[in-house]
Amino acid sequence: MVLFVFILGLFIGSFLNVCIYRIPVGKSVVFPPSSCGSCGHQLNFIDMIPFVGYFIFGGKCRYCKASYSIQYPMIELLNGIVYALLFYRYGLTLYTLLYGIISSLLIVISIIDLKTQTIPDGLNLFGVIVVVFLGIYMFRGNYSTHFFGFLFGFGLFLVIAMITNAMGGGDIKLMGVLGLLFGLTGIIFVTVISFIYGAIISIMLIATKKATRKDYIPFGPFIALAALTYILYGNELLSIYFDTLI
Repeated sequence: MVLFVFILGLFIGSFLNVCIYRIPVGKSVVFPPSSCGSCGHQLNFIDMIPFVGYFIFGGKCRYCKASYSIQYPMIELLNGIVYALLFYRYGLTLYTLLYGIISSLLIVISIIDLKTQTIPDGLNLFGVIVVVFLGIYMFRGNYSTHFFGFLFGFGLFLVIAMITNAMGGGDIKLMGVLGLLFGLTGIIFVTVISFIYGAIISIMLIATKKATRKDYIPFGPFIALAALTYILYGNELLSIYFDTLI
């Protein structure tokens, strides 16, 4: 089952690449069918075999021989690994379904934010719809903590944006979505860990001269990475933290 879920993640990862390419330019993610970005030839199933297809054809279009970015197999592999980890942790449950959708959404958001320095409102809206639709059943009896999680995530980053002008509207809305998903405890965790990730990676980029202090570094990927950390290992990390304090 884990292998099946991994392969399913690879195929969905292929669709995520379509979303990453088309959403920022306002194109439909459904029509027209996928085609080569260089010669325009419509791709068939064998051209789009997730991950392994990239290496079968040497990372090139088999019609015009134009090279494809390594991003394509890496996104597919990442999504497959995340799906396998989710299934291993949560089993065949609604949590695997919910977190799988959200994890794929976070991957798309992160890459688009890195490429365009924006998080499309449509992606955050999709996240809200998924969380509300499944959460009505899954969070029953705990609605208040999820509501306060939304207020904390959205409100805190709104205040930070107003004071520092360092956060975009997409970051604010994303934190609202994650607050609604994780509840108050979870969104506090995501907030703290996202800033830790942001500080560490920013220092590394500056130290290696990949960026300067004046460069804008999108914060969406740090939020996404912190959210995935909470989904996969949040309970364990919180237990270690509180056990250490006690």
